[in-house]
Amino acid sequence: MRKKLKWILTAVILIVAGGIGMYNLWDRTPAGDVPKEESLPVRRSGGPLNVNALVIKGQLMTDDIYATGSLLPDEEVELSFETSGKVVAINFTEGTAVKKGDLLAKVNDETLQAQLSKYMSQLKLAEDRVYRQNTLLAKDAVSQEAYEQAQTELAMLKADIELVEANIRLTELRAPFDGIIGLRNISEGAYASPNSVVAKLTKRAPIKIEFYVPERYSNQIRKGTPLTFEVEGVLKSFPAVVYAVESQVENDTRKFPVRAIYPNTNNELMPGRYVNVRIRMAEIPDAIAVPSEALVPELGIDKVFLYKDGKAQPVAVETGLRTDAMVQVVKGLQMGDTVITSGTLQLRTDLPVKLDRID
Repeated sequence: MRKKLKWILTAVILIVAGGIGMYNLWDRTPAGDVPKEESLPVRRSGGPLNVNALVIKGQLMTDDIYATGSLLPDEEVELSFETSGKVVAINFTEGTAVKKGDLLAKVNDETLQAQLSKYMSQLKLAEDRVYRQNTLLAKDAVSQEAYEQAQTELAMLKADIELVEANIRLTELRAPFDGIIGLRNISEGAYASPNSVVAKLTKRAPIKIEFYVPERYSNQIRKGTPLTFEVEGVLKSFPAVVYAVESQVENDTRKFPVRAIYPNTNNELMPGRYVNVRIRMAEIPDAIAVPSEALVPELGIDKVFLYKDGKAQPVAVETGLRTDAMVQVVKGLQMGDTVITSGTLQLRTDLPVKLDRID
């Protein structure tokens, strides 16, 4: 019995000693390991909510479309002869300006020139024959048929002359419009055919801008819409005007092709360059606007909270233009109103608030 009592006392002593040790261990735990109640980001019951606010002032709001595109020449053509033959003359310098109608190159036309000379020598004789037949016809010295035969021969000769002259023109390569001629691909003495590209002619003034915009803007961009574009390496923007739009949205990209035009009078811009385009769809110089995070949608109605006498007051608003950061308010706010811009999900009517920052 004594032995059993001894083991019971020993067990009790060990349990009490262990409890005291655990208590001392918990009491030595660093204060930083367990956050104190006042350090937690929780508003004390009944205390004001700290918020940021914005005082409404008129500001410029713009709705811009940004796109990328390329510069295109106003006109461009690969020059080639309309007939075959040996090149006997090249009359242009690569990379220079030429005028419409300038003779750029020519192939051999000696055979055609010989035929023309033959027909021209016969022309005077044929005209004299018609004159004589007409005089004799007036005196009833020849028949009407003889006179008409002479007229027919003259007309056929003139047609032959026109045909030879047309073939001679085919041996001449002339500029179809004013422009800058590029590098030539053929030399004098070479045999040219209609498939031989002599050079490329480019008209750079005016210059075209081709770009694509999302399909949702297809009804807003039309002929006459102004825009600006920038070219890499040039420290200024260039104004242009839309002159044509595609008749439909592209099925693959779901984008809308647009072309604008820039005078480029000094030939400062070269076709093929990459451009950044900006189209200003709307500009409101004195708009009432709030940050998008200040807007609270509720049951299909947009509202914001105003700061009034230390409390939050909800106001229903109607919105207009939207940008990445701001929303225009067309109804419900006035200049000078103080709109709460943070903690909007915690706000309630007449909730006490304290302003940390006012913009």
